[in-house]
Amino acid sequence: MNDTPMSSAPARLYSQTPHDERGNFRYQGDFYRAGEPLPSLAARIERHLADHFRDHTFALRTEKFVGGHKVTAEILDAPDDLTPREAQQASMVAIRDQIERFGVASGNLLQDFWPCAFYCDVRIGQAYWAALAKKRGPRNSVQPLLALAAFRKRIREGDRLKLIDAPKGHRALGTTRTITKVRSADLILDGQSYLSFPRAAAFACDGKLVRIAIGSEYEADAHLLYEWIPLPA
Repeated sequence: MNDTPMSSAPARLYSQTPHDERGNFRYQGDFYRAGEPLPSLAARIERHLADHFRDHTFALRTEKFVGGHKVTAEILDAPDDLTPREAQQASMVAIRDQIERFGVASGNLLQDFWPCAFYCDVRIGQAYWAALAKKRGPRNSVQPLLALAAFRKRIREGDRLKLIDAPKGHRALGTTRTITKVRSADLILDGQSYLSFPRAAAFACDGKLVRIAIGSEYEADAHLLYEWIPLPA
């Protein structure tokens, strides 16, 4: 279904909505549909973001809770360097403005009163920092010869992981730990620790070395580099 507004005039965006001298405001997006089910809403938002931000990649997540719904857009890749805080803020406002076009909100900026069709959140995902580091040229590059799904099937209890590189000050750097349990979302290691499986974009394995990107705005190329030592057959 086409979400193009009937009017050709540009819609007023959420961030441009004025408020009166008491802080009261009201905003209704040009794509808003009263009583729309959350799955339908999410599908329309996802299509719109893909069309409006053609050089971005997003992961959209929805939540239902007592009192409302929430739509979260996670930035997985973008052409801009979002390391500067100003760039982050500008990007998040631009993306939120497009999501809010599907909603309606009213309230008071000076009080804790904010009824809306759904709550909206925009985040920069860890996958974005991994993608940025790759563009810059990552340190300890590992050939992705073994996909994450294949690694999860192949690794087993009794295998060992030696942490051979990590951000400065990492307390486990240089240690070798045995895998005591393989679960769907993580590995349990001896010493009461665990290692979560990352998104596929943040993982690389050549069959011996395992690289897991854990970058952030403070260090885009931060990562953990393990030597995988399988249990002898």
